[in-house]
Amino acid sequence: MLENSIVPVPLQAYLIIAAFLFCTGVWGLINSRNAVRVLMSIELMLNAVNINLMSFSSYIDGSVIRGQVFSIFVITVAAAEAAVGLAILLSLYRNRVTIDMESFNLLKW
Repeated sequence: MLENSIVPVPLQAYLIIAAFLFCTGVWGLINSRNAVRVLMSIELMLNAVNINLMSFSSYIDGSVIRGQVFSIFVITVAAAEAAVGLAILLSLYRNRVTIDMESFNLLKW
C-alpha cells in the first residue's frame, strides 16, 4: 500500500530549491560586509550547484552516477575553499582585529 503512495518529486521542485539557494547566496555575497558570511554565501551557492547536478543526473539517467561524482568533487573543492578562506580570515583577524570586508585593503594600489 505504501509503495503505491510514493510520488516522485518533479525536476522543477529541485530546480526551484536550487535557484532559491543560489539567489540567497548571491544576495549574501553582495550585501554582507562580514567575511565569514561571505564564505557561507559561497557555500550556499556551491550547494545549489550540487542540487542541480544531482537532480539532472537522476532525471536524465538514474542508473549512471555522474552527477553524484561531480557533486563529491564540488564538495571536496568547497571544503578546501572553506579551509583556505578561514585560514586567511584568521590570519587577517590576528593582524587587523576585524573581519569587516571594507577594512581589508591589502591588495589595493
